[in-house]
Amino acid sequence: MKVLFDINVVLDLLLAREAFVELSANLVGLVENKKIEGYLCATTITTLDYLISKALNKKRAKAEIQKLLKIFNIAEVNSAVLELSISSKFSDFEDAVQYYSGVCAEVDAIVTRNSKDFKAATLPIYNPEELWGLVASQLAN
Repeated sequence: MKVLFDINVVLDLLLAREAFVELSANLVGLVENKKIEGYLCATTITTLDYLISKALNKKRAKAEIQKLLKIFNIAEVNSAVLELSISSKFSDFEDAVQYYSGVCAEVDAIVTRNSKDFKAATLPIYNPEELWGLVASQLAN
């Protein structure tokens, strides 16, 4: 299963957001252990660098991004993704870019804590609990 991770799930892990860190770590662990194929939108990487640098420091941001680049595939942002995004029914352009980078990378689903941001999606959108349950049941069979 190919899954695009929304930035909020990655931030939960990297910033150790107490209510969400364990489940996010488990999902990233599935990517590390090649149980699912994880994707990040290219713009997610630049935004993560900015946010982690502000919240922690630049050295830590660089180290975390290097780790992410080793375990995640990167969904491109190119003119096709931008054209699809700007002409889409998404209310937020950034969410549309993330979504269509996943579509063009042929992901099977997106995992996010903000499913309302993806109302215009035709791909399955899972919250972390739903994805964890789905993958756990598949691995059990």
